[in-house]
Amino acid sequence: MRLLQDSLDYAEGLILQPDFDERYRLFQDGVRNESLRTGVAQIASLTFSHVADAGHAFVEKNPETSPQDLVAHLRSLSEDMRFLQAPADRPGRYRALRGTAERVVWVQRALAERVDIEEPQEEAGRIVTSPEALALLAADTTGEVIVRAAELQRRSAGLAALRKVVEDTTASEHDLQRALRGQHWIFGGQFVAQSAFRRLVPGDEVDVPLIRGDGSLHIVELKRAAGLSGPLVKQHRGAWVPTAHVHDAVSQAVNYLLGLDEHRDRIRREFGIETRRASAVVLIGHPSVQPGVPEAEINEVLRTLNTHMSRVEVLTYKELIDNAERSLGSTDT
Repeated sequence: MRLLQDSLDYAEGLILQPDFDERYRLFQDGVRNESLRTGVAQIASLTFSHVADAGHAFVEKNPETSPQDLVAHLRSLSEDMRFLQAPADRPGRYRALRGTAERVVWVQRALAERVDIEEPQEEAGRIVTSPEALALLAADTTGEVIVRAAELQRRSAGLAALRKVVEDTTASEHDLQRALRGQHWIFGGQFVAQSAFRRLVPGDEVDVPLIRGDGSLHIVELKRAAGLSGPLVKQHRGAWVPTAHVHDAVSQAVNYLLGLDEHRDRIRREFGIETRRASAVVLIGHPSVQPGVPEAEINEVLRTLNTHMSRVEVLTYKELIDNAERSLGSTDT
């Protein structure tokens, strides 16, 4: 199972070829790649040489320093090196500014405590290493205004891009999946991350696996949006009811949940994800596929269906996006 998962991850670019080759060399000719070993050795040698030089310079400048002070200094250098800069006016030269890591940690904490950002450390590094952004941040005594504005702008741009794909009648499920990547906030504040593992059960691959704050799983099943091949609702005995398109999608989500329940112990052991009583949302269709039926009527039919299901919810893409825009404070919808 692990070999299959790693093979699929390699095919998707999640595992680099040298790592994959080294990990499974026994299945090939059993010979290690010596060039990789040599490269690692050279990097390690240069690293320790630089550490020795930096330590010597620090002790010469601070003769009364203690071993603890020296270790702390070297560790701070290591942290600052993660944010190495390449000055535009000095091609081929690099610069590590002392104290950069400390400022990044401060900004990262501000991001983590005040707004939901997928990668707070990455965003913090971008702000601190950008002179323009850093100047704006310094002008705000709390840093909250600029951070929140930047995050709202990012979310708004992502939502606009998603709406464009949703309204495209030629967009495939893969296009929709790509547009939703990294935007788990759209589904609500209870989700803290999007899992990298989509193949949790043999034979099943969920479209978007979301993780709640308590570590439990919520899956998103994607169907076509404006390009759906049939209607969402139909008339039955004088009332609007969901069509087979909707019921088939719900059944597919239920089957996924059943598989997750049956493999709960293995999934928790291998992936660290809790799937007991996992839930799902089915995203399907757009009001534009049925222009003759009021949008409010379609939403009402799906809401009525949802009240009779405990673990699966059905939404149109437009309703999801409209809800997300309202959470950003938009008054356009």
